[in-house]
Amino acid sequence: MTVSNTVFRKAALEESETVASIARKSRAHFLPYLPDLHSFEEDKGFYRDRVFSECDVWVAVESQKLVGFCAFKEGWIEHLYLLPMHVGKTLGQVLLNKAKESHSFLQLWVFQENRRAINFYERNGFSKVRETDGTSNEEKYPDALYEWHSQPHDG
Repeated sequence: MTVSNTVFRKAALEESETVASIARKSRAHFLPYLPDLHSFEEDKGFYRDRVFSECDVWVAVESQKLVGFCAFKEGWIEHLYLLPMHVGKTLGQVLLNKAKESHSFLQLWVFQENRRAINFYERNGFSKVRETDGTSNEEKYPDALYEWHSQPHDG
């Protein structure tokens, strides 16, 4: 559980294809029950044109290879994915902390069946706000909204 040989840095736009590939591999491994709604070409365009233009994207790099990333913007964690063999090494926590360092309030959506991610976010101070039946998300799969505040709040 060391991160000593991992470099964390802001991603470059040229890395958007690799970031899209990490998201795709991670979703296929950890969320096999979700429909595969987009081609890899569509994913690459989405990350290049939308995620990289709207979010700060931080990557975890081991041996000069991207192994995970977190994309966040004001108030939101949009994406946090690691290649499956790199999960459980605290890399996700370091990436999540990059977002926490920049924002005092963050929200994120997570699929209700994704217990591993839910446990991770709850261990890192996120609390469930509400659950939905999934009718509002693209996958049409039940999800939950979580939030984190840098300071305890009443309420």
